[in-house]
Amino acid sequence: MARATLAVIVGNRDFFPDRLVTEARADIMKLFKEMDIEAVILDEKAAKLGGVETWTHAKICGELFKKNAERIDGILVVLPNFGDEKGVADTVKLSGLNVPILVQAYPDDLNQLTVERRRDGFCGKISVCNDLRQYGYAYSLTDLHTVHPLTDSFRADLAKFAGVCRVVKGLKNARFGAIGARPGNFNTMRFSEKMLQNYGMSVVTVDFSEILGNAARLSEDDARVKEKLAAIKGYAKHDSVPSPSLVRMAKLGVVIDNWMKEYDLTASALQCWTSIQQNYHINVCTLMSMMSEQLMPSACEVDITGVASMYALQLASGSPSALVDWNNNYGGDPDKCVLFHCGNWAKSFLPGIEIKNAEILATTLGTENTYGAVAGRVPAGPLTFARISTDDNQGIIRTYMGEGMFTDDPLDTFGARAVVHVPGLQKMMKYICKNGFEHHCAMNASHSADILAEAFETYFGWDVYHHVG
Repeated sequence: MARATLAVIVGNRDFFPDRLVTEARADIMKLFKEMDIEAVILDEKAAKLGGVETWTHAKICGELFKKNAERIDGILVVLPNFGDEKGVADTVKLSGLNVPILVQAYPDDLNQLTVERRRDGFCGKISVCNDLRQYGYAYSLTDLHTVHPLTDSFRADLAKFAGVCRVVKGLKNARFGAIGARPGNFNTMRFSEKMLQNYGMSVVTVDFSEILGNAARLSEDDARVKEKLAAIKGYAKHDSVPSPSLVRMAKLGVVIDNWMKEYDLTASALQCWTSIQQNYHINVCTLMSMMSEQLMPSACEVDITGVASMYALQLASGSPSALVDWNNNYGGDPDKCVLFHCGNWAKSFLPGIEIKNAEILATTLGTENTYGAVAGRVPAGPLTFARISTDDNQGIIRTYMGEGMFTDDPLDTFGARAVVHVPGLQKMMKYICKNGFEHHCAMNASHSADILAEAFETYFGWDVYHHVG
């Protein structure tokens, strides 16, 4: 499957040399092949050179995009010369597309500012952006105002834009499953379903008693239970876990999987304590870890906006995310802290993953009732953290994101854990507390904060704090 499918508008003005448009088409198609991006682009015979300039060109191109609307993730506007701003904006309007737009303009060569080679894309890009804004379209820009497509700078621009397209399309169509009620004292997990729905994110709920009841009725000899049990045993070391606890996990996993499939759910958030320990006698963390590893993120404590944050990071990076507590200071270092959960992190984060009991919950619920948590240490590497939160008092969605590094600093504790270095961490903590964010954040082993910031601010219009230290 292609990394993305982009509709391409090649802007043109007829008094510029034809060869500039022809060369631009060749550059873009070469780059798309290299980056595994599929193009929806006018044939050179459908309009002059396959470019867009006139109303007639806009109608032809808009119709092409409309026919391919379901598979188009974003629009790339290419300006090999000044272009025709009205032709570009009209094409977008006639297509009916509501997707991210990236505007690129070719640079002029100081040695070729002749009638035969002069482009004026530097100026044309300003005009195109002006018209797109007049028409009410949000759009993204390249890092450099003018940039040749076959450069590392534009490759980075296009990779980022593809990530933005994934985040926007994914969140607009996301379906989150809420299994059970949030912990009674955790007001921090409250959120607005209506605000999420306004941006296309749906929440499907189910009472945990239905899930547990269906699991209890499954036979240990059921083929689906045996298959799930084998998957659990193959997923992580489990030497210390009693066999009955593993079987209960397998039964519960079958029921959750079926429910997720029945409602076409993207991700889930579960009531992970204390009812399940008291009534079903396991921790559900291993199952959540397995779903997150399979790119179906799962969050604890019915943190729906937390799992939305996980999913956004996953879409941006293409790799699993985890939900964590901003949990402990790291000695006296103001730019380091400990991230922790008891835990349900995807296997990708934990090379030495092991299924154990949840030691903190075991102090009050009993060790025998808390098997199923995963434990391990995240190795050194890149970190992006992020959070989506519904601010009902202000009627807005607030977000933050930033980057840092996982470190190999010594840490003698239990559970799923990591030490991270975040430049300006104290500033970040002040922002979280001053703005009433949750104690949870999502983390991902990548550097992808730029993608989230662009998607959230430009295309959703959310309040964004992009922490840069």
